[in-house]
Amino acid sequence: MATPPSATTTAPGKDNTSPINNPADISVIVVYFVVVLAVGIWAMVRTSRGTVGGFFLAGRSMVWWPIGASLFASNIGSGHFVGVAGTASAGGIVIGGFEWNALVMVVLLGWIFVPIYVKAGVVTMPEYLRKRFGGDRIRVYLSVLSLLLYVFTKISADMFSGAIFIQQAMKINIYIAIVILVLITALYTVTGGLAAVIYTDTLQTIIMLVGSFILMGFAFNKVGGYEAFTEKYMKAIPTEIYDNGTKIDAKCYTPREDSFHLFRDPITGDMPWPGLIFGLTILALWYWCTDQVIVQRCLSAKNMSHVKAGCILCGYLKLLPMFLMVFPGMISRILYTNEVGCVVPSKCKEYCDTEVGCTNIAYPKIVIDLMPNGLRGLMLSVMLASLMSSLTSIFNSASTLFTMDIYTKIRKRASEKELMIVGRIFIVFLIGVSIAWVPILKEAQSGQLFDYMQSITSYLGPPIASVFILGIFVKRVNESGAFWGLIIGLLIGLSRMITEFAYGTGSCVKPSNCPKIICGVHYLYFAMILFAATSIIVLGVSFMTKPIADKHLYRLCWALRNSKEEREDLDANDWVKEEDEMDDVEEVKKQSCCRKAYNWFCGFEDKKAVKLSEEEKKALESKMTDTSEVPLWRNVVNINGIILLAVAVFCHGYFA
Repeated sequence: MATPPSATTTAPGKDNTSPINNPADISVIVVYFVVVLAVGIWAMVRTSRGTVGGFFLAGRSMVWWPIGASLFASNIGSGHFVGVAGTASAGGIVIGGFEWNALVMVVLLGWIFVPIYVKAGVVTMPEYLRKRFGGDRIRVYLSVLSLLLYVFTKISADMFSGAIFIQQAMKINIYIAIVILVLITALYTVTGGLAAVIYTDTLQTIIMLVGSFILMGFAFNKVGGYEAFTEKYMKAIPTEIYDNGTKIDAKCYTPREDSFHLFRDPITGDMPWPGLIFGLTILALWYWCTDQVIVQRCLSAKNMSHVKAGCILCGYLKLLPMFLMVFPGMISRILYTNEVGCVVPSKCKEYCDTEVGCTNIAYPKIVIDLMPNGLRGLMLSVMLASLMSSLTSIFNSASTLFTMDIYTKIRKRASEKELMIVGRIFIVFLIGVSIAWVPILKEAQSGQLFDYMQSITSYLGPPIASVFILGIFVKRVNESGAFWGLIIGLLIGLSRMITEFAYGTGSCVKPSNCPKIICGVHYLYFAMILFAATSIIVLGVSFMTKPIADKHLYRLCWALRNSKEEREDLDANDWVKEEDEMDDVEEVKKQSCCRKAYNWFCGFEDKKAVKLSEEEKKALESKMTDTSEVPLWRNVVNINGIILLAVAVFCHGYFA
């Protein structure tokens, strides 16, 4: 068999010259950053950042197209470019099914979940659970667990993947690359609030799509079209297959026979089809319908038609990763078989600084080697765009969670200015913790970043999905059932996660010693088991304890979503910020120029907020919880929702 043309290329570790060292690439990158900062500053100036509603929800003034673009950009981080392409290079197209599952989930988000959240009048998901179940413990639990998930799966994975790309492009230390990225990203998240994040996300989405379409064209041109691609991928077998004189098992380096099938064997498949349909849907339900990062974008919309249209736009954009990431990742294995398909631990360490495999360099490698000067700089900008757009979204949402759901419990008399300062300081703390997690992430899941992200979600996400689903659709579920379901579900999930990390996930060449009874169950099957176990506990405990009266549930669950009666909030006074009596008499002091500049930069208002009368408060609340739609646009978005679901079914059927 002929060796692929680039199978013997110089290992990245041996060549320390930076590919990004020409005027064209550097100019493109500089122009990119200038434009992004300009858009960020424009958003800062034109939107209200001086209140919690303005900073965290963009004043509920966003229209459908930036919402759709922001949903897509928040989801597609550099973890996707690196992780999806890397997993595809190892296992074929099945990872594209993870992206297409979202086509169904965004419809559920826009048509079922967001109307309930809007009617409930909430800013955060833990706040919804507090209104639905009462008490503090579920709200605090969900806030803390969501923040842990952000660190373990989103922030650290995105920083790591972006740093891999910069390390490949500029040959600098991975931690220096991470620090550079984080400093730039945190700057306009900390200053701009959600509006700046959404507008810059829209710009990032355009750059991502243009750059990755160009790369896809170069990649397919290099391998000779789609037919040649399918043929050559099955022959992309590395020549370096001896470890200390011992030949490695062929299954570790030979492409899978089912590489071009979306649905795979339920027992022997690396992604079994029942897991892909049911297990993945549970994880996607948690991510798309109950996660703060995603839902917060929808809550910033002008009205429900804009929410639904934004979800539909995001759904159509989610069709693209199969073509923009999965196929290029597989092509990278064809072109750089020995490096991307590396199986010998000592060689892998040489190529990509980790012994478990080098699939994570599939996308960066193809960008750096295939793209001409200038376009290479554009693609580095694309990777930075995807990294920054997802990180900014997570930073903003994480600071919202901490500030509104944890800090306000500790400091009930905190002013708006104090809440906004605390939110910004918390972002800095979050970054430090995430950087500390990166070394563990480097060795996880055979070096396949996307598998790592999904497996962690499988261990921690299903209990949350169960409680939200049952909380919305089963009126009889109460606080005791939800709390014990979450706690026992978390313990089951952590037992699997801690055991797996203690033994190590291993690789095909050096399998983990983790007991089969614990680690032998595929993580998507584990998600199904965990979801079922949590649901049984929630329902069992709820039916054995006292139900919640309807007067506390108006517009909080599906059966009572259209009720007009006045709702009595459970524990209504527990989490209300107390008014500071001194506020009424406090006068605005004269400020220095430096102080005024600082306040403008951070979005703090120099003048006091206007006191609203009770009638004005009720009118504002009515506007913020309105889910009515103009009949014409309601019909337009409903028809588009049905078309999107039909497209999802067709895509799964065609590649099954």
